[in-house]
Amino acid sequence: MKISGLSVVRVRVNHRGDWIFVHLETDEGIVGLGEASHGGFSPQRDQIVTTILEAQCAPVLLGMDPRAVTAASEALQPLVDGLAAATAVSACEQALWDIAGKAAGVPVYRLLGGPVRARIPLYANINRAVRERTPEGFARHAKEAVAEGFRAVKCAPFDGMEQRRAQESDQRDRVQLGIACVAAVRDAVGPTIDCYVDCHSKFDLPTAHMVARELSALGVRWFEEPIPTEDRDGLRTLRSHVHDLGMELIGGELLYGVAGFLPYLTPRLFDLIMPDVKHCGGIAATVAIGNVADACGIAVAPHNPSGPVSMAASAHVAAALPRVRPLEHAWGEVPWRGALLTPSERIEDGMYVLPDTPGLGIALTDTVVGAHRA
Repeated sequence: MKISGLSVVRVRVNHRGDWIFVHLETDEGIVGLGEASHGGFSPQRDQIVTTILEAQCAPVLLGMDPRAVTAASEALQPLVDGLAAATAVSACEQALWDIAGKAAGVPVYRLLGGPVRARIPLYANINRAVRERTPEGFARHAKEAVAEGFRAVKCAPFDGMEQRRAQESDQRDRVQLGIACVAAVRDAVGPTIDCYVDCHSKFDLPTAHMVARELSALGVRWFEEPIPTEDRDGLRTLRSHVHDLGMELIGGELLYGVAGFLPYLTPRLFDLIMPDVKHCGGIAATVAIGNVADACGIAVAPHNPSGPVSMAASAHVAAALPRVRPLEHAWGEVPWRGALLTPSERIEDGMYVLPDTPGLGIALTDTVVGAHRA
């Protein structure tokens, strides 16, 4: 079996960007599927990812045996020189596993040694669904997610923050608005639902200390990416402060490979890491990162504010890891999400139901792709 082609499918989602999917075709008719969304923060970056896939990844992969996933993935490694390329390579790796599973007639999680669990616990990231960026808007969507069975919700309410201006008056107002949004979510969902807060690395260290105190008083224990990941000295100081407040410091969504995570794992700069199957190297890389983190006594919860193909790939990973925290789900982003796949994505009572069909167990639905193609 040889790889005979690569094609990119871009689906228009909303103001937050597109979903980018990759098809790897073979000379035996088996097609692999992967996701390369969010490889940047603008439509221009999406185009860069697409160009890397078509102009750089495809020439490397053409003619290779896709069932030799490690060899094909290693051949792509010299292309990785930033987030866009890492995302492109990670998507191809997902598609290789999809083909390998289909060729073997088994789900990908069985090739990885799973499943440890048949249903994957999820938490609802409501951030992409909230267009009314007010305490009322966040609270309403959080309550709706809980009504669907989710036992944890996450929001990222610190809009417009700029780290370099964190002490200016308008920035302080934005911090207080963000805290008010979290307080409204907590009131809406009650004390038994976990409330996670993502800060998108928008704070300097003094602001992160202050926000941690405020969120701790609201019963928030998940404190995600408050300062830039590159600031390891700051993370070390902040983690001690966060622990005193009974919170966990979370991060690592854009790191690549085991080598990228090691400087954070061995000194235990995070309590929990969030490798993203779209950015960290793909499925095998996420499993490897998870196992190393587990050996270091650090928890793992895959980062996944993404489309349904990334969800499927992340779920296969979560099914293979012995210990894993709930997987992220981009709740409520578009009403047609479930119909984009055949068979439709199954989420029941806040749990992702694993397919038992070969590969990732999914395919894009042509009619829905056609209706929303970018």
